Order: sequence, then structure tokens, then C-alpha cells
Amino acid sequence: MVVERLGRNLLAGCLAAAAAATSVTLAGQAPAPRSSNRLIHEKSPYLRLHAHNPVDWFTWGDEAIAKARRENKPIFLSVGYSTCHWCHVMEAESFADPAIAEVMNRFFVSIKVDREERPDIDRVYMAYVLASTGGGGWPMSVFLTPDLKPFFGDTYIPPDDRGGIAGFRTLIQRIAERWAKDRDKVLENANRATRIIETQANPGARGSGRPLDVRVLQKIYEDIKSSYDSSEGGFGAGPKFPRPVLLNFLLRHFARTGDRPALDMTLGTLRAMSRGGIHDHLGGGFHRYTTDRNWQVPHFEKMVYDQAQVAVSFIEAYQLTKDPALAGVARATLDYVHRDLRGAEGGFLSAEDADSLPAAGAARAAEGAFYVWTHAELRATLGDAVAEIFSHHYGVLPSGNVPAKLDLEGELKGRNVLVVRHTPAETAAKFKRSEGDVRALLDRAREKLADVRAARPRPPRDDKVIVAWNGLVLSAFARAAQVFDEPRYLDGARAAARFIETRMYDPTSNLLKRRYRDDDVDIDGMLEDYAFLIQGLLDLYEASFEVKWLSWAIALQGRQDQLFWDAAGGGYFSTREDAAHIIARMKDDYDGAEPSANSVAAMNLLRLWQVTDRKAWRVKAEAILAAQAVQLSRPGALLPQLAVALNFALSKPKQIVIAGDPAAADTRAMLRLVHDRFIPNKILLLLDGGAAQQQIAEWLPFVANIDRRDGKATAYICENYVCNLPTTDPQTAARLLDGKGALDGKER
Repeated sequence: MVVERLGRNLLAGCLAAAAAATSVTLAGQAPAPRSSNRLIHEKSPYLRLHAHNPVDWFTWGDEAIAKARRENKPIFLSVGYSTCHWCHVMEAESFADPAIAEVMNRFFVSIKVDREERPDIDRVYMAYVLASTGGGGWPMSVFLTPDLKPFFGDTYIPPDDRGGIAGFRTLIQRIAERWAKDRDKVLENANRATRIIETQANPGARGSGRPLDVRVLQKIYEDIKSSYDSSEGGFGAGPKFPRPVLLNFLLRHFARTGDRPALDMTLGTLRAMSRGGIHDHLGGGFHRYTTDRNWQVPHFEKMVYDQAQVAVSFIEAYQLTKDPALAGVARATLDYVHRDLRGAEGGFLSAEDADSLPAAGAARAAEGAFYVWTHAELRATLGDAVAEIFSHHYGVLPSGNVPAKLDLEGELKGRNVLVVRHTPAETAAKFKRSEGDVRALLDRAREKLADVRAARPRPPRDDKVIVAWNGLVLSAFARAAQVFDEPRYLDGARAAARFIETRMYDPTSNLLKRRYRDDDVDIDGMLEDYAFLIQGLLDLYEASFEVKWLSWAIALQGRQDQLFWDAAGGGYFSTREDAAHIIARMKDDYDGAEPSANSVAAMNLLRLWQVTDRKAWRVKAEAILAAQAVQLSRPGALLPQLAVALNFALSKPKQIVIAGDPAAADTRAMLRLVHDRFIPNKILLLLDGGAAQQQIAEWLPFVANIDRRDGKATAYICENYVCNLPTTDPQTAARLLDGKGALDGKER
């Protein structure tokens, strides 16, 4: 169950109840006879996991809703995703139970939704669950009227009563009785709940008119600083989530103010993550979150959107520090994505599950089975001498290193999560070896363990392609291509962009589809699909300087404006106006595991304004910021990614134009000066004297006549459209990029 800004007491109760229930139900109950329902025909891996339940599942759509209205039955809406551990638990405990299914089928129309395919549905009803319970998470369980209005909601619900709380078996009986005997009261509650959702649907309406200046940025910084865990890294004292949006803000705050704690908090968090159990030390990449404060014991699912955002944080931190260890983590993360989450045609897949079989032929999956080790397994693989050194370095214990309080189901008992406990120098000193020898020994040991692990049953992979998440990965690979100057990352970014262009985009209508799987494309693109892809295309242009990606970003931005813009309240709705069966058009107002689409859109608009000089896009960006002024100013740093856009809007952005042959060494050297530096508030254009320059000149006429000086690559470095004299001298260009003064009037 993934929980972020959600109620912890509710979560703790759910987990404890689930642990107790699972041990009884999964171990003691004979499996239900295998049956098939209509979900067998769906493409979503999550929906197909429920295709053999005895529950008469429907998908969200006309058929289910018409049945509920025709038969005047309430709807049971269950929302989850394929890598959600507690979604699997509820499926095994309740939805596979024939007795529970019989009640569901008799009294309800049951609808199963994959939240990754339909975030619009999830967003509406999660707003209700949060408002009514004070907490939320997945699986989400909501009961609706036939008109789709909610009247009861929760997250994971164990099958049987525990501690005076009704289990799912009791709950569905009670709700069915209440619907039959006290329907007017139920409808009254549903109408009240819907009004709450409608109020929350447009948070921007509460924020108009607030002044936004650097004081807002400073307040957000102070809020983040107050929540920093100085001993363990990360933010807050409970379970630790990466939340890269906070790091994005901190790095830009440091670049703007020079306030060293902003950089220190970022580095402290990234280094703690890289050492911790949240980091896959053998295969690269990061797990979703850790259940403890110390980054030690993860929830083992791996999401592609996490990998993309975390990689960018490491890349940006490397730009500022030139610490090769940070670059190494970024590379390993993206190499994991390219190796294990890349589809055959170049699109990136969604996730790997937390659960897998402990061994081939095992009766049931266990969380983390693919990733954890017994001490005996290490000794058998590495030999006693190497295992002793490795175990010391990675905190491996003969009894296992997972505290019992963090292993509620007992699946990790006697097993070890690899956590770096010592530096190579410390390990070398303990065993009286050279640091170089220890580094080489650890490298070889990790390779051996990775080979052994590769023979284990791998966690199930959710192989659907989501445009929004591919946009985030596109950005990460493009940024890596810029900073590391390694063609493989640019190739990966191009392949993903081409996949979306050819498989998930209709050039005639200029519309995106959201999901691709098994040659099937479905679901109209939502705001985040457009916004995240536009961001990725802008980053891809600045890595490749292929103007077609910039042209596509501009076209998509125009379409996004038509489909989602709220002319009355400012900002973008998450769904199109013609979206069917959606009771409220929501707007994101929180940067969480993923950034809010409005936050990303605001930054896109500011960048595109700089590229095209379309004032309307600057005005739209300012309208988003104004609409969210109250939310930006609230305690808790709720919108750090939107604050990144505010930082850009309040700054004097650099316009960096390089005139030169993209293949020439002097041009590449000029571009390397830019990419080596962390310059967040900039645009970068390459003018080649050919068709690409002519295309850019249609947006920015003043670039039409910009050319190389004396046949050499020439840098034109401007700030807020005030330009220095062009220079062909790399040292002079470097000085200007670093803000160390303008030229003295002489070309260099």
C-alpha cells in the first residue's frame, strides 16, 4: 500500500490487520475453483490479475453504469495497480473468496479500475476517501450510488472483523442492508460527499490575487528545511519516500541564493538513499519507499516514474559537485531502466512487482524474495572469506537484518537487505587490506550475486506503456545524454519518443492516447500525458538539437491548451471536458510521488515562451501560479515543483544560443561548457545555418541572421534578452555562463 500525505494511524491498523488475516486466509483456505470473468479480455495487467475471481467484475464504463442504474444497485469500486502488495492481499483474501463474491454479485455492481490507466477516476474518489477518513492509499475501496456519487470509502479492508472494526465480509452485508432499508439517507450522504469533491476539484479558485515573490520561495525552503532528517537524510521521521520534487526545488534554491544547507540536504538525502536498502545494489534502480526512517527496509516494487525522477536528481547533484559516485548511481539507475523496463520497440514499461516466488514452483509469492539474502546464501556464493568482508560492508547478519516490527508477515525473517554500512576505506582498515583491493573484491562479489539472483524467479513486470511516465523517462535519458555525453542515453530517449509518436499519437488530430500494451492503444491522453511528454521533448531537443522534437512539443502544447485549460479559474483540468462518467473535473494541487501536471505545465509554458516569444504562454504560466498561490504558501511544501516554475518566472532566464556545426569539435566543446554546468533557468538553442535554424526563426525571427564568427562556433549568451557580445572563445563563454561579468565590448 503506497501512502504519502496520508493518515498513518489508518495505515498502521490496516497493515497489522492484514498481516494477521493473511497468515490465516492464505495458509488455511483452500483455493477457490478457477473461473473467468470479463476482465480476462482486458489489457491491463492489474485487471487481468482479477480475471479468475468469482466476482462478476466490470470495467469502468457504459455497461457497468447502465446495469447499476437499471437494477438500482450500488456500485463497489475497487482501485489499485499491479505492483501494489496490499492490492494482492485483498484480492487473495476477499475477491477470491466464493462466499464474499456471492454477496458482491447479488447486491452490487463491482467495478475494478487500474489507477495507472485511469488516474482521473482514482483522483476523484481518493479526494473523497481523504476527506472522509483522513487517510488514503491503495487498494482504494469505495461504494457509489448508480449516479457515481460516493457514500462510503476506505483503503485496504481485511476480510473478517478485527478489533471491533467490520471486515469486508460484514461491511458489504451492512451496506447492502442500508441501501435496501435507508436509501434516502445514503443518497443524502452521497450528495454531501459529492459537493465536497466539487469544492476540492478546483483548488485554484481559492488562491487568486495572492502576491508571489521570493518570500514565497524562502518560506517553502524553510518548511522543507524544518522537516529534514539531519541524522538519516530525507524528510520526516516516518517511512521514507524519495520525493525528488523536493530535491528539484532545493537545488534551484541553492543555485539562486547560494544557501549551502539546500545543497547539503539534497546531498545528504541522495547519499543516504544510495547507501540504503531502498537502492538495488546489484541491479541498479530504487524501490518505491522504505517502511523505516533509515532507508533500510523497502517496499520492493520498482516504478519507472521513480527511476526517472531520482536519476535526474543524481544527475543535477553531480553537475553541482562533480562527485563521480553520484554520476555512477544515475548511470546504474538508467541502465536498469534500459535493461529491464524497456519494451522491444523502445517504449518504457511501468513497473516491477514487490512480490515474487522465493523459488521456482513455490506455492505463493513473498515480498522482496528476489532481492534479499540469507547469510548462508552469501557464503555459498562468495566463499567464507569474501562473504565475511561483504557481510561487514553491507550489514549482513546470520540472523537477518530486518527488524521484526518491519516484517509484519514474517516473509523476511532470517534474510538480509543489502545496506552499505561502511565506506570502502573503513572496510579495508578492518580487514587490513588496501582500499583498492576491497573495492575490487566488492565489485566482483556484486557481479557474482547478480548472476545468482538472475536465476531466481523474477518479480512480475507491468509491461504497459504510459505516455506520462515515458515523458519523465525521456527527460531523464535526455538529461543524461547532455551531462554524460554518452550516445546510449540519447538513443534511448529518441527511441522512446519515436515509439510514442508512431504508436500512441495521431498526427491528424494531434491527440495522444495514454496506454499501450500488446499492440492495443486505449484511453484518451490526460493532462499529465501531454505535460510530461512536452517536458521530455523539450529536454530531448536540448540533447539532440533535432528541431522536430521542439516542433512537436509546441504542437502538443497548443492541443493541451484546447483540451484542458480553465479560462475561468486558471490552470489545467486533469481531464477533457468530454470525458465520460467523471463527476468532477479535478486539478492537481500536490507534488507527490509524481509532480502535479500543472506544476510541470507551468514550467513548460515558461520554457516555450522563451523559445517562441508567445506572450500568451507566459500569461498562462502566471495564471497557474496565481491560481495556486494559497496552496504554494501553505505549510508543508505542498507544491515544490510548482515553486521551481515560480523560481524561473522570478529569475532572469539565460538564453544561450550556439551557432555552429553540430558535428564539429568546436561546437561540441561550446555545448559541453553548458551541459557541464547546473543552469536551471535557461533555454539552449543550436543554430546550424540550415533548415533547423530556419524553423526556429519562424518562432524567434531575430535568430534568422545569427551565424558563426570567422567560421568558428560562436556563443551568444543573453540574460532576460539582454545579450553580451558573441564570443568564439570557450574561456570567455565559461565566464559568462558562470555570471562573472559581461564582455567589455570587444569580441573574443
